Amino acid sequence: MSKDAYKNYKEDFLLLLEAGFIAVNSADEDSAIKLFKAAEVLKPESTFPKVGFGYMHLCKLELKQAMKILKEVLDKEPDNEMAKTFLGICMTLVPSEVTAGEKSLEALSHSSDSSIKKLADAAIEFAEKFVKKSSSPVSPQHSKQKRT
Repeated sequence: MSKDAYKNYKEDFLLLLEAGFIAVNSADEDSAIKLFKAAEVLKPESTFPKVGFGYMHLCKLELKQAMKILKEVLDKEPDNEMAKTFLGICMTLVPSEVTAGEKSLEALSHSSDSSIKKLADAAIEFAEKFVKKSSSPVSPQHSKQKRT
């Protein structure tokens, strides 16, 4: 491939990333993987394709894999708010990590990036409503409710 052709494709990096996120949201894992890998080829130094892979695992509720990838991103780029937000969401879905996840998201709810702020706020609200306060079918609280 000529340098000019490579340069033209390099300009498509963000389009490939966006298409990868759209593929994840459409539950098209095969396309998402191909798009994120193509973005990695164009800019191997960028952490954004890894964030995309972390997001894909989060959406599939493969929380250990998601957290591993997102922590790798944050080791390389500690100020990556998108990775921090997705990691915080993962943590709120793991019973032993809920409090730490909420603290992380709480810090992000003051972000200057409105998208990060909205996502962090929504994740905190979700954790409060459904993760921390919900009772499972086998919990004592749930059993008492059934008997009365």
